[in-house]
Amino acid sequence: MRKKSVGAAVVALGVAGATLLATGSAGSHGYTDSPISRQKLCANGTVTNCGSIQWEPQSVEGLKGFPAAGPADGKICSAGLTQFAQLDDPRGGTWPATRLTAGQSYSFRWQFTARHRTTDFKYYITRNGWDPSQKLTRAALDPQPFLTVPYNSQQPPATLSHSGTVPAGKTGRHLILAVWTVADTANAFYACSDVQF
Repeated sequence: MRKKSVGAAVVALGVAGATLLATGSAGSHGYTDSPISRQKLCANGTVTNCGSIQWEPQSVEGLKGFPAAGPADGKICSAGLTQFAQLDDPRGGTWPATRLTAGQSYSFRWQFTARHRTTDFKYYITRNGWDPSQKLTRAALDPQPFLTVPYNSQQPPATLSHSGTVPAGKTGRHLILAVWTVADTANAFYACSDVQF
């Protein structure tokens, strides 16, 4: 009887592991650290009371196709994952912010722990007049990404930087949404970075 129970448990674990691998949700993936993302701020202890994201900054993965698809409004920074809902909390607009200069070049950097083949990287920024004390919605973002980096199904290195121009005319506090679209799964990775102009 005991052998059957152990055997059944091993089979169940094997099925669960295979399911995770098939869905692309197993393991870890990537996040932005320049400008520093909310998940990285939680992981390095700069921000506390973050829940499980502090151990998994690389796992903010949701359906791709943003903005037509992907996570729902108000759940964009967490990629719609309830275990990472702390990332959607605006904390009264008090997340630490990276200082940027509008209209200037900036080097955006991703750190990868699983290097998926990649369609592209896109960066969106909030509109002027956006309220940083509110959860992020599509309506709060400029409609087009200010930077798109095609990657042609290539596999990125462990660390990837690329330069782009931060939009001119931005003042005060804003939020940059970085979206890494994976080519070989149905998902993308999302990272929200608070910035101050």
